[in-house]
Amino acid sequence: MLKQVVIVWLVVAAAIAVTAALLPSVDVDGGVFALLGVALIFGLVNAIIGPLLRLISIPLTLLTFGLFALVINGALLAITAGLSDNLDVGGFFAVVFAALLISVISGVLGFAVSKLST
Repeated sequence: MLKQVVIVWLVVAAAIAVTAALLPSVDVDGGVFALLGVALIFGLVNAIIGPLLRLISIPLTLLTFGLFALVINGALLAITAGLSDNLDVGGFFAVVFAALLISVISGVLGFAVSKLST
């Protein structure tokens, strides 16, 4: 169980690092430990605030055929940037695109890591 949590934490940190490298509007100040801290904060925000925002936004998510979930993920990333001194993100569209990119990269990396560990 703890091994899986650490693997997911590292995958999210890697996804944030790749996103920061690809997008000029996303900047992670500091080294590896700052990146791991940002990933930890992002995971906690997703675990604590994420379900509440997703529950509240169910009607909008259904009305937009799931596209509003991108806005929710962007809001969670913006909250993370607000809580962390090491993460800077751009405006609304930059945050939503960065959240989409983090989701895709972490999904691909998570799939690859799960295939390697079996």
